[in-house]
Amino acid sequence: MTSRFAVLGAGRIGQVHARAVAASEVAELVAVADAMPAAARALSERYGCRVGEVADLIRADDVDAVIICTPTDTHADLIEDAARAGKAIFCEKPIDLDADRVRACLGVVAETGARLMVGFNRRFDPHFASLKAAIAAGEIGEVEQVVITSRDPAAPPLDYIRRSGGIFRDMMIHDLDIARWMLGEEPIAVSAFGSVLTDPAIEGEDYDTASATLLTASGKQCVITNSRRAVYGYDQRVEVHGSEGMLRISNPRNTLVEQAGASGYRREPLQDFFMTRYVEAYAAELSQFVAWVAGEGGTVPTGEDGLRALLLADAATTSAQTRTTQAVGAP
Repeated sequence: MTSRFAVLGAGRIGQVHARAVAASEVAELVAVADAMPAAARALSERYGCRVGEVADLIRADDVDAVIICTPTDTHADLIEDAARAGKAIFCEKPIDLDADRVRACLGVVAETGARLMVGFNRRFDPHFASLKAAIAAGEIGEVEQVVITSRDPAAPPLDYIRRSGGIFRDMMIHDLDIARWMLGEEPIAVSAFGSVLTDPAIEGEDYDTASATLLTASGKQCVITNSRRAVYGYDQRVEVHGSEGMLRISNPRNTLVEQAGASGYRREPLQDFFMTRYVEAYAAELSQFVAWVAGEGGTVPTGEDGLRALLLADAATTSAQTRTTQAVGAP
């Protein structure tokens, strides 16, 4: 049976998810909505679906699931509306920037029995997924330490930074989710630092350079480093050390061609944008959501995963501001 989807938000990520739904053999993109009529119309014409208002599509009888790609401050309200309308829900992270608002939203999801998947796309990247599978297979024994490096080529516009919730909630939250996933335990304490090293205009608004150390109850550790500037490209690396060995993800490149000459070796530069680096992850993420809506098995990042990652980001933010180690709040 074909499931019918509506995409709420026709911006960059909405376009990615619309393409994934349209390419599926068991899903149909029936509608799109956006506050900018031209953006919605362009997506509608590309995939042959109708344009509607968000509230109308959430209630529509011919929509089984919604994909929420709207601004962050609309996510919780739309999740609640969709849950009450009996829709399956995919929502880009975060559910909200306030943990209490997230808890209230998840309460509605639980009361209605709705299905909610949160968009932590890196779990679906083939490299990350293979590393996690190797951990689960016991190939390095018990995990002891995780090291995550995540650096963007350049900072986003200052207006975005002011609305983002800060580097820990906006950028590092992906790494915090991966840390939980790789560690296999919940961190109970966070020590974090933040600085402004790349752009003086960010001073007073946020940090552009950040690091955090997470500790679990059993003593497992994770160290995360973030920067808004990496002149050499989009830098995404993970190393997991265990009692019997180590696993590592290096940066993929557009090709594996390496040139050697009298002056040394040269390789392709790193990819320079998250939409390029994680193109396979986004496709696999939506494929899993489509399968989940259709009743097939498999696990997905849930609302609780979104809340726990936000609580880690909150603790990291407070730690950086106060230069103290922070306990992680209860979900």
